[in-house]
Amino acid sequence: MRPEKFLLEKYLGKYEFSAPHLLCTSDCQTMSVSELLSLEAGADKKFMDLGLGYTEPDGLKELREEISDLYENISPEETITFAGAEEGIFVFMNAALSAGDHIIVQFPAYQSLYEIAISIGCEVTLWEMNEEDGWRPDPGFLEQNIKSNTRAIILNSPHNPTGFNFSKEDLEYIVNIAGENDLLLFSDEVYRMLEFDPEKRLPAVADIYEKGFSLGVMSKAFGLAGLRSGWIATRHQATLEEISSFKNYTTICTSAPSEYLATIALRNRGHIIDRNLGIIRKNLALLDSFFENHYDLFEWVRPVAGSIGFVKLKDCQSSESFCRRAVDESGVLLLPSFVYEFGDSHFRIGFGREDMVDSLVRFEEFIDKNLKTIF
Repeated sequence: MRPEKFLLEKYLGKYEFSAPHLLCTSDCQTMSVSELLSLEAGADKKFMDLGLGYTEPDGLKELREEISDLYENISPEETITFAGAEEGIFVFMNAALSAGDHIIVQFPAYQSLYEIAISIGCEVTLWEMNEEDGWRPDPGFLEQNIKSNTRAIILNSPHNPTGFNFSKEDLEYIVNIAGENDLLLFSDEVYRMLEFDPEKRLPAVADIYEKGFSLGVMSKAFGLAGLRSGWIATRHQATLEEISSFKNYTTICTSAPSEYLATIALRNRGHIIDRNLGIIRKNLALLDSFFENHYDLFEWVRPVAGSIGFVKLKDCQSSESFCRRAVDESGVLLLPSFVYEFGDSHFRIGFGREDMVDSLVRFEEFIDKNLKTIF
């Protein structure tokens, strides 16, 4: 089977590079190559002297060392790099799952977290999140829905698109359930390190569960999406070997310039993360004021981590129609909930970039102008 069309990426592909005001972006503020290289003495010359031959299939040694430093119990040999998080998801699903397997997926979700499994022939149960409980899904749902053919649980925390993050107690419960049933636990952690309260940062699943897989990427928290550099960390050697083998049928190896630049970024991650969290906190204050002023139009469950949130329209018949009008009439791009296959009442908003304030002004102008015809 082939995967169904990727609704989110198709929608963004239509508007993202033409709309002047991007108010739904999932990544943080980016930087230029020169800005990144300036973080480390001598990095610019090394970059210009870099050879453009093939790279190591599992990833540049120095990059894997930096990736392993993000974790407590992961060695460089227990990591593998990919051309972005998307390839990591695709390869994991194909390497770890077979037709007839059953998986449970936290939902709403980035489409590939369940669609690739469906295309393989897996049975998928969606573990729906509860907006009335701050988007927390019921942990008890897992135990009630595990079957004899259940192979894996798929998590995303901090979560896209809600900004929800599990509590440490809930994560411990999930890990225990996975362990008791001998399941793989795949955790999309691409927004990790963007917790607004660092004390609530979760341990990486790969650190605390032997059959855990932690997905990371340079795109979101670091704002370096153009590097197309992601990874999986795991202590489960048998599946890691299968992942490495399957990667030979996708990219084989990744880009030498990207891996070098990703290494520089990870070595200087404190500076980059602090900068991006500063932007997020400033923008969140603006959004708090905006949603307080428009409480009659929107329901805003304030995120606790990441650079995106999921907003509910109170009295609008269709978020798809609302979002298309916003981009067509005012140039403001929002992401309607149909691209997550999650109804037609919500939209994703992004607040990780410096120009969010200008986009928010345009959005408010659009609302004021069309208040009577939309709501």
